[in-house]
Amino acid sequence: MNQLPLAELLLTDLAPRETAGQAPRHRLVYESIRRAILSHHLPVGAKLPSTRDLARDLGLSRNTVLTAFEQLLAEGYVKAQTGSGTFVADTFPDTQDAVASEHRALPDPGSAAAAPAGQARARLSKRGNRLTHIAAGSRFEIQPFAPGDADFSIFPFKLWQRLQNKYWRDAVPELLDYGSAGGYLPLRRAVADYLRVSRSVRVSTDQVLITAGTQQSLSLAAQLLADAGDLAWVEDPCYWGARRVFEACDLLLRPVPVDAEGMNPQADDLPTEPRLIYLTPSHQYPKSVVMSLSRRRLLLDLAARKAAWILEDDYDSEYRYAGRPLSSLQGLDTRDRVVYLGTFSKVLYPGIKIGYMVLPPALVEPFKSALYDLQRPGQMMLQAALADFIEQGYFATHIRKMRLLYGERRELLRKTLAPILGSAATISSEESGLHLAILLPPDCDDVALAGRAADEGLSVRALSSYYLGTSRERGLVVGYAYVATEKIAYYGRLLGNVVKAGLSG
Repeated sequence: MNQLPLAELLLTDLAPRETAGQAPRHRLVYESIRRAILSHHLPVGAKLPSTRDLARDLGLSRNTVLTAFEQLLAEGYVKAQTGSGTFVADTFPDTQDAVASEHRALPDPGSAAAAPAGQARARLSKRGNRLTHIAAGSRFEIQPFAPGDADFSIFPFKLWQRLQNKYWRDAVPELLDYGSAGGYLPLRRAVADYLRVSRSVRVSTDQVLITAGTQQSLSLAAQLLADAGDLAWVEDPCYWGARRVFEACDLLLRPVPVDAEGMNPQADDLPTEPRLIYLTPSHQYPKSVVMSLSRRRLLLDLAARKAAWILEDDYDSEYRYAGRPLSSLQGLDTRDRVVYLGTFSKVLYPGIKIGYMVLPPALVEPFKSALYDLQRPGQMMLQAALADFIEQGYFATHIRKMRLLYGERRELLRKTLAPILGSAATISSEESGLHLAILLPPDCDDVALAGRAADEGLSVRALSSYYLGTSRERGLVVGYAYVATEKIAYYGRLLGNVVKAGLSG
């Protein structure tokens, strides 16, 4: 190849990139020659023009071109032969696939052509296919009636910023490093004090482990307490996030029916050797039932006899609108078989991504070590601010405020839906949590109803989609926290009419 075609090629390629001001000129020259080599416009063995001649043809300084050549030489795209010049190096593997690909030009990595429409899906592992076989749909959850979302627009952001600024002004090295002790000690202490009083959890500060939320807590527990192929009992219907974590750890999931008293371990044809038992006893997700005392004691006894671990997910227990919050299952455990999980995402704001585990004493050191080795936890500044938020009383004040607000919204939604739905549907009556369930006739297509609600801008979920077993109740899971009080009636009527129309159709 003579010098003129290369100069013309580079000029054509460089002009729009120089106008866009993407990078220094020597970088643009390097990238242009690199693209020409990878796309075989410059074949293996082709001689490049001298840096002096190419600089003249491009109207650039010789140092600019020389720097580009040095980079190409360092990365192996070209080779220099003393007294002969610079040549395109042979870097292509000697395989049939590589030979076949020599005639296909490689797209610019920054261009849209790098990922053409209809491109074949990447080959995933069997586990990856299991985890992604269900289309996720829109991940934008901040819509009316999205289940489980808290109204973080009311969070005291200015106060929160002031608490964080206190630590950022000093920026001590200990708070900028990874957290190797299971979390910021004052936060662990504050969590222990809070749970001891509000949830009747039997806990010392040493037993508290700070995590990046419930998903990480579940993942850590599944990895440390079970092996691939072990059996995990899960509620049916089940929180989808727990299901995905257990599937990612290659556990065998056994759905256990949920009735009016919670998970029923006495169901027929149930394997009796679970390694893990996952529960949401204080407010079952998504059916909203509360586990009875007799059922709690039954499960604790079963776990002790079978050497199983109970994972108690207490995700929204702060929100009980009649009477005091129910005591935790862990508080009844006298044989150290319960791992208690909690989160601040439901009471503060989702993006805080801070959760906690209360571990039986024998599990504290292994979990602390694994958390550090596997996750390299951080966010110590955030943990320090949260500790102050709790210790100075702001946390308790915020919970009281939100409990009153959510209780009002829940009651307004029930009063709006009840006259529209009449006897055609049953609205869950449990006065707690951030969502309620509308139970529908067994022949109802709740997935289609959820789709019609979505067309109206309402983000409800089909109850049947939470089931793993073949027996599936029909209904809608409706969150009421992230809807302004003055709009509850409007959106409630909208939803009620969608459901009514679906039932009558």
